[in-house]
Amino acid sequence: MEYQSIIRIALEQGATYCDVRSERSKKQGILVENGQQEQAQIRFDKGIGIRVLYDGAWGFFATTDEEKVSDGIISAIKAARATSKKHKVKLANIPANKKTIEFTIIKKPEIEDMTRLAFECDSIMKENRKITKRQVFAQSVHTEKNFENSEGTIVTQNYMDCTIDMTATARHNITQSINITEGGRGGLEKISAATKSAKEISDKAVRLLDARAPKEEKATLVMNPDFVALLTHEILGHPSEADRVLGKEMAWAGGAWWAGKLGQKIGSNSLNVIDDPTIASLGQFAFDDEGVKTKRTRLVENGTLVNHMHSRETAEIFGVEPTGSMRATSYQFMPLIRMSCTCIEPGNWNPQEIIKDVKHGYFVSNMKIPSIDMKRHNWSISAQHANRIENGEIKELLRDVIIVGTAPEFFSSIDACGNDFTVRPITNCGKGDPMQQMKMGNGGPTIRCMATIRSVG
Repeated sequence: MEYQSIIRIALEQGATYCDVRSERSKKQGILVENGQQEQAQIRFDKGIGIRVLYDGAWGFFATTDEEKVSDGIISAIKAARATSKKHKVKLANIPANKKTIEFTIIKKPEIEDMTRLAFECDSIMKENRKITKRQVFAQSVHTEKNFENSEGTIVTQNYMDCTIDMTATARHNITQSINITEGGRGGLEKISAATKSAKEISDKAVRLLDARAPKEEKATLVMNPDFVALLTHEILGHPSEADRVLGKEMAWAGGAWWAGKLGQKIGSNSLNVIDDPTIASLGQFAFDDEGVKTKRTRLVENGTLVNHMHSRETAEIFGVEPTGSMRATSYQFMPLIRMSCTCIEPGNWNPQEIIKDVKHGYFVSNMKIPSIDMKRHNWSISAQHANRIENGEIKELLRDVIIVGTAPEFFSSIDACGNDFTVRPITNCGKGDPMQQMKMGNGGPTIRCMATIRSVG
């Protein structure tokens, strides 16, 4: 069935707005554990998701069977009609667009290519005899997404994501693991550095066997861009999603510690934060799942909260422009406000000078596991490793490291941002109920700040 026919049925049934999102995808992946191929998969999927707005309430229907579309639209409208409407949904105006976007793929990945690379990375990790467990998962997803709405927007986007996840586990009296994810929006070229990363994580895991755990203290910390990426994601990105600010989406620690603080200082003058779907990353796209054209959104400027990420609905509530932040994991779900590529912007400091300026502190490296309260105010994030800093010099390696802080105090303590900048791939961000997993980018520079460091144990 043509999309305009679908939209016409919805409008004839009384809907004031309708959009249709169809997707086709090809997913292929290979898992290698300790030199053995555990699984290989190639999976195709296609379907249609239809949103209708009826009397100020949303209705949604998704199917893989186009013959069920007409009945599905009517069901979606019935659901919207039955919804209690304390506040009727209104949508901010946007211009109609008609675009086709083809994202660059330099080298199209085949399952044979990914299998070869996975085994090569496994072999590199195996070279160190203290590595007792190795895991490599390589995956590519090719997606064609079409969007049309009742306002005249017609957008097609074709893109591919290519990623590789690796874990090296070392054991000698104790066990230490290091993991890394490489990849981005593009083809096999996005994981070309995987073999180098395999060597690095296996060497680091073995070195951690002889490291000690830190003593608890509040200290000056220098955080590398990989650790900053997860920090930005959890404590700056998620609270910037306007549905969380409004309390409309509270699943998975869904609050916002800075709700009601627009225009107020929430960090030091060194803190500048953006969300930018135009940056090359897993969060790169040209139009969101409402047909809104994307652009860079400044969230924090010189420590002042200046904006949130918005849908058309929340933009109308706040009286601002939509930011192109609505995305769904697939056609099967209603879109939610999601980060694209949220980053702390770089500053003017040379990263080495940041370290040389520290008399006593710690250099914290690489993200691990976050633990966040419901407002994302109190947080702890474990690091894969750290080093002691004494008189401006990097000293011994530390294991089992966790950083603990409160958001306002922590962001007010940032006094240096490096002139380096790195975007890291995030492949498994969860939000919503039912939960939707989403890929995105997060990143930033080396930063210097104050927080508590202690041992995980």
